Amino acid sequence: MKSLVVGGAGFIGSHLDDALLARGDEVFCLDNFSLGTKENIRHLEGTSKFRLYEADASDMGQLDSVFKEIRPDNVFHLAANSDIQASAQQPDIEYRNTYTTTFNILACMHKYQIHSLFFASTSAVYGDKGDALLSEDTPGLEPVSYYGAAKLGSEAMISAFAHMNDMHSLIFRFPNVIGPRLTHGVIFDFIKKLRANPACLQILGDGTQTKPYIFVKDLIDAILFLVPKNTLAFDICNIGVEGSTSVRTIADMVCRSMGLKNVHYDFTGGKTGWKGDVPKFSYDLRKVHAKGWKATHTSDEAVRLTLESVLGKPGENNR
Repeated sequence: MKSLVVGGAGFIGSHLDDALLARGDEVFCLDNFSLGTKENIRHLEGTSKFRLYEADASDMGQLDSVFKEIRPDNVFHLAANSDIQASAQQPDIEYRNTYTTTFNILACMHKYQIHSLFFASTSAVYGDKGDALLSEDTPGLEPVSYYGAAKLGSEAMISAFAHMNDMHSLIFRFPNVIGPRLTHGVIFDFIKKLRANPACLQILGDGTQTKPYIFVKDLIDAILFLVPKNTLAFDICNIGVEGSTSVRTIADMVCRSMGLKNVHYDFTGGKTGWKGDVPKFSYDLRKVHAKGWKATHTSDEAVRLTLESVLGKPGENNR
């Protein structure tokens, strides 16, 4: 089985590379290294069934040449600008790296008659629904970030291409994904700030922002479990975990893991950390549980394992 992982040198994509190789696939990793790194896939150098294409999926010419050469059986689309804050000042980043990559991938799949697609979407498509329990059928989707808007537009484009071209597409709406090789997000930011100033930690918002965090290896397990089972033209699944974790709790856990005591927390105030942030959401997971998948780790356990890996303490290692 030939699998193309677009964004395969990224945080999530590199873990997917590992898992696909472990099950015996030929893996073709495509990345422009805007967020992905060669360090994430360095351990795969020399692997006989792994090949790296340094290319930009937003460039149709580059992408078409890759599709023409390998003609993959499955496409896993994880290319995006996943750093919401980074695109706040430059919305065109989302148009290019999130939406345009999706259209180009779909156009290539249509051209070369490839029928199996997995797409990494996000909880950000729902917008800020407060305390509402979010299901795949929740109406009135109103993204409050450029990232969420580009992902929702991508979902719509996938639906059209899938129905018009007899494709099978599966969309996962992720919560916050954390684990080894993490490159941004609240845990990463807290560690960076505390290394610079162990006595004081600035926390965006009021610290009550509370979200579910999924461990990256649970997410990969869900992808490998559910993608082969999908027979629908277009299907969406919320992927989540038991429980959720507040920003204040994460700060406490980071300080303990770094052996820091009496750290002063400097809250910037307000219910959100930045414009485009959603301070709280909860998933209805009945659909994915009915399909036979549940996460192994809770949200708090995902944070703990991530800290162990990032800080080099016993637990999950960086591979």
